Amino acid sequence: MFDVLNLRIVAKVISRILFIIAASLLACAGIALLYGESTIPFLITVTISLFGAGILFPLGRQIDQEATLQRKDAYITVTLSWLLISLTGSLPYIISGAIPTFTDAFFESVSGFTTTGASILTNIEVLPKSILFWRSLTHWIGGIGIIVLVILVMPTLQIGGYHLFTLESSLQEKIQPKIQAVGIRLLLIYIGLTAAETVLLLLGNMSLFDSVCHSFGTVATGGFSPKNTSISGYSPYIQYIIMIFMLLAGTSFVIHYFLLKGNFKKIRCNDELRLYFSAILFIGGIITFMLFLQMDKPFEESFREAYFQVISIITCTGFATADYMVWPQIAWILIFFSMFLGGSTGSTAGGIKMARHVILLKNIGRTFRHLLSPNAILPMKLNKKSISDENNNSILTFILVYLLIFVAGTILMLLTGLKPEEAGSSVATCMAGIGPGLGSVGPAGNFAHISTAGKLILPVLMILGRLEIYTILILFSGKFWTE
Repeated sequence: MFDVLNLRIVAKVISRILFIIAASLLACAGIALLYGESTIPFLITVTISLFGAGILFPLGRQIDQEATLQRKDAYITVTLSWLLISLTGSLPYIISGAIPTFTDAFFESVSGFTTTGASILTNIEVLPKSILFWRSLTHWIGGIGIIVLVILVMPTLQIGGYHLFTLESSLQEKIQPKIQAVGIRLLLIYIGLTAAETVLLLLGNMSLFDSVCHSFGTVATGGFSPKNTSISGYSPYIQYIIMIFMLLAGTSFVIHYFLLKGNFKKIRCNDELRLYFSAILFIGGIITFMLFLQMDKPFEESFREAYFQVISIITCTGFATADYMVWPQIAWILIFFSMFLGGSTGSTAGGIKMARHVILLKNIGRTFRHLLSPNAILPMKLNKKSISDENNNSILTFILVYLLIFVAGTILMLLTGLKPEEAGSSVATCMAGIGPGLGSVGPAGNFAHISTAGKLILPVLMILGRLEIYTILILFSGKFWTE
């Protein structure tokens, strides 16, 4: 496991990641110059990043060109990468004084890179523009996956990258065999969506800075806004545009690719896409009529508020146009359960993912059919393709493990002094990468009042959820280190 060759491969990958972070920080230094703000926080962090990369880079250059990244190395590399970028990302906050304490800065950084969007900031608009830009940029980087950027931006990384690619939860389905070709197409779709949303927001009289930041947060399904009131202070036009792009961002990028290719047959037979839209339409419709009938809101406003929040929660974006805690209790209970749905596999959304729910529902249906016809052979299929019993069991096990971690995390957060609804929703929203929860951590609140212990527990859950649990849990297996 710990032979020199493998460690050098890990060093090579991480050095590239640090170079990418340094380049991103330099872009923020440019924003600081543009607005007449201090560049020191970014330049110091760039120096630290380059110093770390400079140490690791020579080790990576000594690799045999035919060496490949083994699965164990990939697990370690991915975990270390997310830890390193989160630690590095917290430095501009600390050095600038925007978030002076390490615990708070680390929380905000992890929340950014994992596209969670939970924040400890109580007054966002007083921060320098360059810090706000960095905060939103961490979303955009995390959304496409820092590992994918390494493969694309640093083509000199001549090692097998498939393990890294598949460990990224947002990019598991291949469009074609060559991994770099897959990544390029996904990245172009990602950039295209970001650019299109920015232009449409500009047409709605949103400033260029706010348009870019909100596009970063939308396409990455992150939810950080440079405004204290998130999206609620903007016009209905702006809210509808962001709603549409949240919906697109939570849709598998493979679907976007098939759409561009005109391959409508594969889109029509996609079970996950049908459940994704059905869940949004059904839950959004129920809440729309609740707001219209019970709160006497105009129908258009009820429709807009309901569907914006439902789409925001299911796609794990976390933007808000209303405080759903003042809605009828049934409505925010529906919002809470929506936190366990997640967007589509192959999107930037987090959560359990709709494909797993499709399999779960099909298993339930198969069980009932077996009760009626015990001798029937009922193969499990997804998108008209058979799923092996091994994969089927793996998916069901993942859902069970996810829920067990949710329960364990809730108990830990209860021990920090939170109320049950706050403890449960803070764990659910951080694991799924959503942002707002219920009660004091709801859309009208934040995570500033959470204890130090809680602010260390929740970032761990954010990373666990972002890397789909097993990537990190397997490191605690004794067999991982001995076999």
